[in-house]
Amino acid sequence: MVVLATKLYVDGDARQRALDSLTSLVGNELADLDVEYDVGIRDDDFPSVTISGPDETIARNLLGEEFGEIVPTLEAGETYVGTLDSWDDDGFVLDVGHGDSVRLPADSIGLGRGSPEQVRTRFGLVQHLPLEFVNDDPPRLSDAAQDELYEWTRGQGRVNVNSATRAEVRATVNRAGHAQDIVTVERVGLLEQSIVCRDETDPPGLLSSIGQYLPSELLCIVP
Repeated sequence: MVVLATKLYVDGDARQRALDSLTSLVGNELADLDVEYDVGIRDDDFPSVTISGPDETIARNLLGEEFGEIVPTLEAGETYVGTLDSWDDDGFVLDVGHGDSVRLPADSIGLGRGSPEQVRTRFGLVQHLPLEFVNDDPPRLSDAAQDELYEWTRGQGRVNVNSATRAEVRATVNRAGHAQDIVTVERVGLLEQSIVCRDETDPPGLLSSIGQYLPSELLCIVP
């Protein structure tokens, strides 16, 4: 079994749609492998995939690389993925499953000046966003995570969204009449998406337009 580092925290019909979406994504990843699999949701809202068959080791590795993996024990100096659970003046708190959390102190986030709240807003870090970290003393964002987030602040603007699948965000953009104003919707987690704007698109304006259709947290990134 592999536990994926992307939370499924919505309720009702949205929860079933998200589970269906994840099952489809897992199926696409494992389509060429000789395995059987079953997707479930744990009490901590992290999805688990039970895998059996000749290629099960390859399958677990593939899913871990694609989504990140929640593991029972964190080893010192190793790299893991957690989801952004909360933030305060002292830093970020990442959910790492099993009811456990890891705190990234403010001076170990590595994303420039400002309070954790200011950094979160500047980089569009919506709640539950998966973030890669190194379990050092103290824990810190990985170099790869820092590089990716800095890339978000260059080039086109973005609008980041949580609580919605990629298909739901694309449909919402179309419904609001902005299909021509975006380049793509990038999947960051199962329910966390990053809308990449065209050069001439105003991210705050796009956020204002689509926000009425999404029961989500939205943050815009302006280069």
